[in-house]
Amino acid sequence: MVTRIQVGGDRPYEVLVGHGLAGELPGLIGDAARVAVLYSAPLRERAEALAGALAAKVTPIEVPDAERGKTVEVAARCWDALGEAGFTRSDVVVGVGGGAVTDLAGFVAASWLRGVRWVPVSTSLLGMVDASVGGKTGVNIAAGKNLVGAFHPPAGVLCDLGALATLPPDDLTAGLAEVIKCGFIADPRILELVEQDPTAHLRELVERAVRVKAEVVGVDLKESGPREILNYGHTLGHAIEKREKYTWKHGHAISVGLIFAAELSRLSGRLDDATAARHRAVLEKAGLPTAYAKDAWTDLLAAMRVDKKARADTLRFVVLDGLAKPGILTGPAEGLLRAAYAEVAR
Repeated sequence: MVTRIQVGGDRPYEVLVGHGLAGELPGLIGDAARVAVLYSAPLRERAEALAGALAAKVTPIEVPDAERGKTVEVAARCWDALGEAGFTRSDVVVGVGGGAVTDLAGFVAASWLRGVRWVPVSTSLLGMVDASVGGKTGVNIAAGKNLVGAFHPPAGVLCDLGALATLPPDDLTAGLAEVIKCGFIADPRILELVEQDPTAHLRELVERAVRVKAEVVGVDLKESGPREILNYGHTLGHAIEKREKYTWKHGHAISVGLIFAAELSRLSGRLDDATAARHRAVLEKAGLPTAYAKDAWTDLLAAMRVDKKARADTLRFVVLDGLAKPGILTGPAEGLLRAAYAEVAR
């Protein structure tokens, strides 16, 4: 059974969730004469199997795994490969892998000839519920994560649940952070399922998280309004990733960021104690970290000041005014930020 979730907007597309979705790829490729398949070494066999199902001429491009592949230098190598293969505007880029690979593939597609079609084939939980949905593409630079990128919706998204069976347990756990985020900002049923047993409800968790994101990005592709709520927990989370030189998993950093955002909400008088405390309980139930280094505050504050969500010199945070009631906190006093960080510092 394949679940089809519609993402609206000016360029609507579907997110397909199910098992054995390779047969759906040719329909998304259409009549393209050439297809570039980006993948990391651990996913070579899966990428080759997908390529084998295509009638188009395939250009395989192996890229470094995880965040190491999300660089301008790697993107430039991919552009060179497209040029050598004679890629035109009617051709397609496919990204096979987790969120880092699909972010890279989307950016390569967005920038080649000012935009060609692309399809993310997500193989990680994080990729399925976050990176591949919404048309955000990009790479990291020294100044911060995802600071260079483009909004470029895909032709469609494939979320093959079979890939989760071979996902390392730590990667599966990390992906739950973005799922849990969706529970707090929009769909509390997600939290109940995680509190019961997340592994027993993976399909429903994926579908619910995708629906949350699809509903938001369908009305706000370019993060000019409602889409900001998807950044709950991300301002501090991205700062942690930068400080750790991207050696921390995205989901682990976002988990700590969620605790910080919840405490910021509580200490600013906008969120009740019980919902703030539930953040820690749910994240720990999922096996995610909820604390970070006590001596890191100065570095983290500096990193947050160059975050994409900042406006000029003013910091902005997504907070909660209650369960599934997100809002924005603009320009909080540094004392308030320090107090919130004290709740996650170890």
